[in-house]
Amino acid sequence: MAMVLNSKLPVVLNALLVVLLAISGVCLVSGSVSYDHKAITINGQRRILLSGSIHYPRSTPEMWPDLIQKAKEGGLDVIQTYVFWNGHEPAPGKYYFQGNYDLVKFIKLVQQAGLYVHLRIGPYVCAEWNFGGFPVWLKYIPGIIFRTNNGPFKAQMQRFTKKIVDMMKAERLYESQGGPIILSQIEN
Repeated sequence: MAMVLNSKLPVVLNALLVVLLAISGVCLVSGSVSYDHKAITINGQRRILLSGSIHYPRSTPEMWPDLIQKAKEGGLDVIQTYVFWNGHEPAPGKYYFQGNYDLVKFIKLVQQAGLYVHLRIGPYVCAEWNFGGFPVWLKYIPGIIFRTNNGPFKAQMQRFTKKIVDMMKAERLYESQGGPIILSQIEN
């Protein structure tokens, strides 16, 4: 059975990959990662990477090593995970990154297993998660319209996204810093 792809999909994927890899670079996992305008390359060779999702807040930190190992044994190269805004910022400016929400610990465990990370920052994650991962307090911001070119929404989204990106950079988790994150994505 032939598979029909949306004709815009390759263009969108190429644009997304260029932007995402621009904030990445060289991973200890298996070498130099780049993008050649057609494909991801590792050590100069085009690769098709197999990925699967592990949503870190849906399990305990004690479960993470086994989940990651099973993903690796199943043939995955990349673990993709959402960043759940409502779990990390339950109140405006009040951040939580402990327990099931210890994003840095989760990513470091993926790196220790020799896998890459595709970090899906959101802000909207869907993922069958309450309110799509948006914090409830967000809807009370005057004039906000979610997932649009709306000033109040963009200001809040950019603030949270910057918080996550800066945290990943501070921990040296982007591929250009020797970390496992080869892709970062905003929006679902």
